[in-house]
Amino acid sequence: MAYSGPDEFFISKSKKYTINEHINKIYKEKEIDQESTMKKFGNSEFAKKPINFYNPDVVISVGYRVKSQRGTQFRIWANKVLKEYLISGYSIDQKRFQEQSRKLDELKQTVRLLGNVMETQNLNTGEAMGLLKVITDYTYALDVLDQYDQQVLQIESTTSVNLFEISYPSAIEAIKELRNKFDGSSLFGNEKDESFQGSLAAIYMTFGGQYLYPSVEEKAANLHYFVIKNHSFTDGNKRIAAFLFVWFLEKNNILYHLDGSRKIADNALVAITLMIAESKPDEKEMIIKVVVNLINLRN
Repeated sequence: MAYSGPDEFFISKSKKYTINEHINKIYKEKEIDQESTMKKFGNSEFAKKPINFYNPDVVISVGYRVKSQRGTQFRIWANKVLKEYLISGYSIDQKRFQEQSRKLDELKQTVRLLGNVMETQNLNTGEAMGLLKVITDYTYALDVLDQYDQQVLQIESTTSVNLFEISYPSAIEAIKELRNKFDGSSLFGNEKDESFQGSLAAIYMTFGGQYLYPSVEEKAANLHYFVIKNHSFTDGNKRIAAFLFVWFLEKNNILYHLDGSRKIADNALVAITLMIAESKPDEKEMIIKVVVNLINLRN
């Protein structure tokens, strides 16, 4: 088992006596100052006498004296860090650095996708502002996640209760109403094959009795993606996808904020739809994360 840092170093009861001897010698030899490195805390329900708490200076000193496998691992780690400081003037937390790099890469990828949209589409001012909103909202999501667990972007703070399950007949009926409302052509919503049924079935796929997309937000984001990418209709694929996306959210009571405003404004909806349309297949996971973070319970 690799040693990753001083937070993993602890003293077992079986070694307590030996550790205490090392600590007493450290203080006796004046290697470090006892007053500034040790604090006594009063009695508690778990201990009948005051407990000694030591700062990292003591942990490091003990780590260089203990003869054990864990002590050896500690010294290897500490020597590596010390060498980095002596040679480079700094030391890098590789695990945290990799996590931060992944998040930065995801943000760069998002910005690049939006840049592709702006290059290939003629956008009006509102649509361009929608692209900007996607960038700023996603950046905010990354900042929030960084403040929490120092992890990469994850799907969380989502809605687990599915109030409405979209079916093929209900979706087709909704698409017909959409066509009539906007005086669409006979080609609008005309299915080319059975792929639309496949898109609806895909968001309810299960494995081991569990949904692959457990939350409402994940189902909505994947439905939006599948309808656009499968090109199931002769005309209106992007409009149908965007409509079904917000319709599905509304049916599950998560489209609106408490003040009545929509989580996804019209221009942001356009931006997301175009971003999905311009994305590559291997970018799907990142796209879904972006969409979910724009409609989850934190927004």
